[in-house]
Amino acid sequence: MRVGPDPLTRQFSKILLVRLRQIGDVVFTTPAIRAIRRRFPNAHLTYIVEPPAAPVVVTNPHLDQVIVADHAMGIGQSWRDLALLRRLRKMRYDLAIDFHGGPRASLLTWLSGAQERIGYCVRGRSWMYTRSVARPRELRRRHSVENQWDLLATLGIPAPDRASYPVEMIVTESDAKGVGDRLARAGVASDRELVVVHVSAGNPFRRWPLERFVAVIAAIAREDPRRAVIVTSGPSEGDAAARVIADARAMLGPGKEHQVVSCGEFSLGELRALLDRASLYVGGDSGPLHIAATTHVPIVGLYGPTLPVRSAPWRDPSCVSESVEIEGLPCRPCDQRVCVPGDFRCLTWIGPDQVVAAAKRALG
Repeated sequence: MRVGPDPLTRQFSKILLVRLRQIGDVVFTTPAIRAIRRRFPNAHLTYIVEPPAAPVVVTNPHLDQVIVADHAMGIGQSWRDLALLRRLRKMRYDLAIDFHGGPRASLLTWLSGAQERIGYCVRGRSWMYTRSVARPRELRRRHSVENQWDLLATLGIPAPDRASYPVEMIVTESDAKGVGDRLARAGVASDRELVVVHVSAGNPFRRWPLERFVAVIAAIAREDPRRAVIVTSGPSEGDAAARVIADARAMLGPGKEHQVVSCGEFSLGELRALLDRASLYVGGDSGPLHIAATTHVPIVGLYGPTLPVRSAPWRDPSCVSESVEIEGLPCRPCDQRVCVPGDFRCLTWIGPDQVVAAAKRALG
């Protein structure tokens, strides 16, 4: 195992990229995918991902193959991974890069049989790589794209810039058509200005109170009668979205309730297509915000335990992004396991007026 910046200058013909779990983390690897393709234009690039984040990369034009590795517990996962490993072995990769660093990802990287294996220097697993890259244990004030890019330094790839290497996700024709049909059924005319507000997050430490979303939605809708506010949520939080929609309509009053639109649940691909038609996205630091970052839509992001410097939209600086946060809290950022103050103040201290003001700036 080597540790250090000594670059690999040889060409590779078959490259395996591994990034499991979260949607946002997979989005953050897409600039690296583009850079690897530029560095190795003739290589066969394979990406391993788990089902929730698979739509992010299945349409990526720089990849030759995407393998969706089901996430199961116990013996079920063991049998599936065994079949997957046999498949990887047959490919005879000469380079594997583990962007994840977790136990399953590092094991898949090692057992792939790739001649060169690049990953993070993680206690107990660094031996699985031929080259390890230092990763401090503390949460650094540095963007996740740059943290993952450290792995590419061993390939002689220079530091990224947002304009040349933005995050990306390609829209399919079927998703674009499906969204257009759904908006038409909901009575949203093509000339309406769309604002998308995502009211949930898979992580409870990143959920802003629902009643504050209600106030923000009502304020945004009142600003312009041509606006249609579309409320979205995660698959398990449809009830929360329905409550926000009902309360926002009641706050707006008769004659304006049609401005808050209920379109049901959107798949990840449909959400990406919807955001191409939107004038604004508002939401917390979760997967959908990073999907929004793959478009040019103005974004208002709410950051509680996380920092904008680490996970704000990574895209061309000409695109508008507003970050709303409570600065100066000694407990930020945190590992999101225990709220030390106990009141989730990093989020609960953010008021609707702050978010509405950011939305106005972004729309302006």
